[in-house]
Amino acid sequence: MIAMRGLKKRFGTHEVLRTLDLEIAAGERVALIGQNGLGKTTLLRCLLGLYTGDGVLTVGGLDPRRDRREVLRFVGFVPQLPPGIRATVAQYLHVVTRLCEVTSAAIRDTCETLGLTIDDLAHKPFYALSGGMKQKLLIGVALARRPRLLILDEPAANLDPRARGAFFEALSRLDESTTMLLTSHRVDELSGLVTRLVELDSGEVVLDDVVAAAPALDRTLACSLTLERIEPSVEKTLREWGLQPNSSDDSTWQGQVSAVDRFRFLALLTRWSGLVRAVRIEESNP
Repeated sequence: MIAMRGLKKRFGTHEVLRTLDLEIAAGERVALIGQNGLGKTTLLRCLLGLYTGDGVLTVGGLDPRRDRREVLRFVGFVPQLPPGIRATVAQYLHVVTRLCEVTSAAIRDTCETLGLTIDDLAHKPFYALSGGMKQKLLIGVALARRPRLLILDEPAANLDPRARGAFFEALSRLDESTTMLLTSHRVDELSGLVTRLVELDSGEVVLDDVVAAAPALDRTLACSLTLERIEPSVEKTLREWGLQPNSSDDSTWQGQVSAVDRFRFLALLTRWSGLVRAVRIEESNP
């Protein structure tokens, strides 16, 4: 799906990408990681045909700059920073459905799975939406197109735990041949989502490794948590994760957590080590 051989990109005297050699096969789920400012965004812009570079770069066998229109027909992209669109949501979707060969019903259904009802937002300007709403809308559009290549830049940003779970489930409904490239400067944000890890540093690949098989994106874990006491901030966070107190014992909380998010949830519990009396986590749909 993606092939780079000796890819370089320079801005003035600054070489941002340095002789990249990388291949990503159709159906792979790849995390592109590294600190900000070390080449990830530049590489994405090359893939989207926004930048030219030296060397060879093909996407689906095509040159993303010369054949940009054809390439963008099968690429879905969600940027890290939403564009400053002045149009209303309805106007934006009208343009998208005309240019991207996707129906408004498909976008509406996908957005609703993410917890966003776009009919309620139709007359609002895109720029006036919250960060989470913008991201859900952009993700909904990208997924509704059923792309052959899905590029997500910092996909976990602005999504609450419930929306993350819905996002993972929506990804699970993509065709297995869909190639996913997800970028982040934090590995934990992508844990469980990918099967391959590529790290860039100063424009070079410094790590290219296989990740242990990721769980099915729609798998969930049944969680039971017993606390010594409940603090307001703890209660708020648990409800954000979708857990609810037991009707007969409000010190025990139960709910479902996405299997992809298991380590984020366990990391959260370490902050409350003085409050947690018991915790049980097991697969609810193995």
